[in-house]
Amino acid sequence: MNIADVRVAPLDLPLSEPFEISLGVQTAAENVVVAVETEDGTIGYGEGSPIAPVTGETRDAAVETARAATDLLVGEDLTDYRARVQDVRSTFPGTTSALLAVETALLDAYCRSRDLPLSALFGSDPGPVTTDLTVPIVDADVARKRARAADEDGFEHLKIKTGSTVVEDVERVAAVHEGAPGAELKVDANQGWTPKETVSFADACDDRGIDLALIEQPVPAADVVGLRQVREAVSVPVAADETVFTPEDAIRVVREEAADVINLKLGKSGLLGSRDIVAIAEAADLELMVGCMLESAIGIHAAAHVVSGTGAFSYVDLDGNLLLAEDVADVNHGPVIEPEGPGHGIVPDVAGLTE
Repeated sequence: MNIADVRVAPLDLPLSEPFEISLGVQTAAENVVVAVETEDGTIGYGEGSPIAPVTGETRDAAVETARAATDLLVGEDLTDYRARVQDVRSTFPGTTSALLAVETALLDAYCRSRDLPLSALFGSDPGPVTTDLTVPIVDADVARKRARAADEDGFEHLKIKTGSTVVEDVERVAAVHEGAPGAELKVDANQGWTPKETVSFADACDDRGIDLALIEQPVPAADVVGLRQVREAVSVPVAADETVFTPEDAIRVVREEAADVINLKLGKSGLLGSRDIVAIAEAADLELMVGCMLESAIGIHAAAHVVSGTGAFSYVDLDGNLLLAEDVADVNHGPVIEPEGPGHGIVPDVAGLTE
C-alpha cells in the first residue's frame, strides 16, 4: 500500500460572525488541507488550522511545510503509518498545524484502505459525541441572546471566552447564565488574566451565584507557577490548554500540580501524540478536555473519533465548524457530533485536492 500522491491546498472558511478571544479577532479560518492517495486510489484527508498566537504558524507557512513533506511520503509504504508520521514530525518539528493535516490524511487513508473507522486506532467504534458551544468576547446583551439561542438549539454546555477585564468578563458570564440558566458553564481566558485577576473573577462569579464547571488557561502559557497558584486559590477546576502541547508538557503540569484538567487539542499534539497525553492524564488521575481550533468537519470529526475511541474525555469543546458560514461537508451542526467511518468519514468538497 504505497503512497502515490500527496496534494496540499489552502482552505479559506469565512465565519458566520467575527470571533473574538483575548488573543485577537478572526473573521475567517485560514486553514490547510491535505489529501494522501495510495496506489489503489484510496484517498485520506487531513486539516490543520494555524492560529499564529497559539501555534506559531501562518497559513502560508503551514501550506509550504505540508508541501515539503510530500517528498518524504510519495512512494513510501503506508502500512507502517507510525513510521511515516515520525518521519514527517522529526523533519519538521514544531509546525503543529501542517503536521496535523499531513498526519490526519495519512491515518485517514490507512483506515479507509482497511474499511476501519479512525476511532479503531484509539480503541473503539465511533459513537455520538456531545459538544459545547462557545460564546466569544461580546457585550453582555449579545452574550445573553446567543446563550438563549444556543439553549433553544439544544446545547446544554456553553463555553464563554473571557480575558478582557474582570468586570466585563463577569457581566458576560452572568448574561450567559441568565440566557441559558440550565447550561453547564465553562470559561476560557486564553492566557488573558493574572493569577490575582483569576481569583477575583472566580470570587465575583461565586458572589453572584454562578456555578462554573471549569476555568481554562487563565494565565500565560509559560506561567506554570501562576497556573498552580490559581488552582490552589479557587474551588473551580482549572484546565491547562496552551501550556500543554507535548507529552513532556503534560508531565510538567502533573509534577507541578498546576491543573485539574488537561485540554488536549489535535492541533497541538497530533493524533498519535494525543494517546500519550491521554495516558499521562489518566495515570495522574487528571480529567481531560478535548478542544479545537477553527477546523471544518474534517478536523472536528477526526477529533470526535479520538473522543469515541479513547472514552477518556470529561469535557468536549468541538464546535469549530459550528462557527463557519459554510462547512466542507454536509454534517449535523447541532450539539451532537456523529462520527462515522471508514477513516474519519468526511469526504470534503474542497478545490485544489483533485488532480
